[in-house]
Amino acid sequence: MWGGRFAEGPAAVMREINASIPFDKRLWRQDIAGSKAHVAMLGVQGIVGHADSVTIAQGLDRVAAEYEANGVTDDLTLEDIHMATESRLAELIGPAAGRLHTARSRNDQVATDFRLWVRDSIDAVDVGLRALQQALVARAAEHAESVMPGFTHLQAAQPVTLGHHLMAYYEMVRRDRSRFADARARMNECPLGAAALAGTGFPIDRQATAKALGFDRPTANSLDSVSDRDFALDYLMSAAQASLHLSRLAEEIVLWASQPFGFVSLPDQWSTGSSIMPQKRNPDAAELVRGHSGRIVGCLTSLMITMKGLPLAYSKDMQDDKPPVFEAHDLLALSIAAMSGMIETLTFRTDRMRAAAEAGFSTATDLADRLVRVAGVPFREAHHITGAVVKLAEVKGCALSDLSLAELQAIDPRIDEGVQAALSVDASVAARASEGGTAPERVRQTIARAKENLGS
Repeated sequence: MWGGRFAEGPAAVMREINASIPFDKRLWRQDIAGSKAHVAMLGVQGIVGHADSVTIAQGLDRVAAEYEANGVTDDLTLEDIHMATESRLAELIGPAAGRLHTARSRNDQVATDFRLWVRDSIDAVDVGLRALQQALVARAAEHAESVMPGFTHLQAAQPVTLGHHLMAYYEMVRRDRSRFADARARMNECPLGAAALAGTGFPIDRQATAKALGFDRPTANSLDSVSDRDFALDYLMSAAQASLHLSRLAEEIVLWASQPFGFVSLPDQWSTGSSIMPQKRNPDAAELVRGHSGRIVGCLTSLMITMKGLPLAYSKDMQDDKPPVFEAHDLLALSIAAMSGMIETLTFRTDRMRAAAEAGFSTATDLADRLVRVAGVPFREAHHITGAVVKLAEVKGCALSDLSLAELQAIDPRIDEGVQAALSVDASVAARASEGGTAPERVRQTIARAKENLGS
């Protein structure tokens, strides 16, 4: 394609390092779509004759059908998906294929194709994240009243409900979807027509190609159009944040599935065994989701480092923009699907959860709060009194609710006779009815709103 300037072909190693067809062939659908929009515009503008524009469009459809049926061949001599498509088009329709590249460059072509691919990827990821939200909401609805320990520092802190805990992850995923939506809205401008870097002297209609490809508008600056990869970084940053949330949930599943916790039982389809220990049921799916997050963050870092020192406009370094995005997409999609499957099929051991919530003096704060509400004790003083009660329970080896009223009033006479009922885990979660709290009535309200937002 550029042989007129060069007397000799590239060295074998140069051909290999220069070619991107092994990975950018994933863009073939977007490349065909962009080329069809471009040639249609060329025909309308009279830059290419009507007959040639129709022939080229029909030829592109034939190429697309071949790709769909047989895949794209890795021909390193053609470098990339753009030249592979143009070469095959020429074989099918002859010299008219050479008119397709009028008024465009591979620079604006790949920028357009890549934006289209990232946009499609965001749409696919959103479908997966929505399915994960639906799974979380469905299981939360089952367990709006199931008591479990809430943790800080991985120490039992206060009782919460399992439904409340699961809905915390619903909120994380809601923010993930909003980040992807923001990225999609920001990137939805069309670079096609920027040409190599300076625009073109042909009377093209960039508004028409942008509209045909579903963009909101053309990009505003030709230099920025071909050098910008912010949209890929936005995608990767959103993917990295989503993967961190998935990893946190995966880590909890790993902990909960361990014998010391025993909060969940993993189904066979999301577990593996051991080659030597027949009793093992390993939470490998959750562990792999946790591991994938590190790779996705690595993809983000990779592209950030690639882009950090590049001058305007296009540099060949930018050929390496696609592998980290493709890898992150594949890993994230797999992680979302695995997590959705695990959440849908986990067996929650609510008896173990309740027992853990009842241990560890997790209702101590309720005693302090009751002293404040009923006896008007300043909270810091109530905190001190409650600490003394906890110490007594530790010495006796019993729960707070097992201490007698006489024992409690010996520590402070302002402790009233209704305190034992207030110190149960059910009373504790029911009392936390502030907006966003763990009380079952509040959890059901948040679940109802979530179902409404999800349209289910």
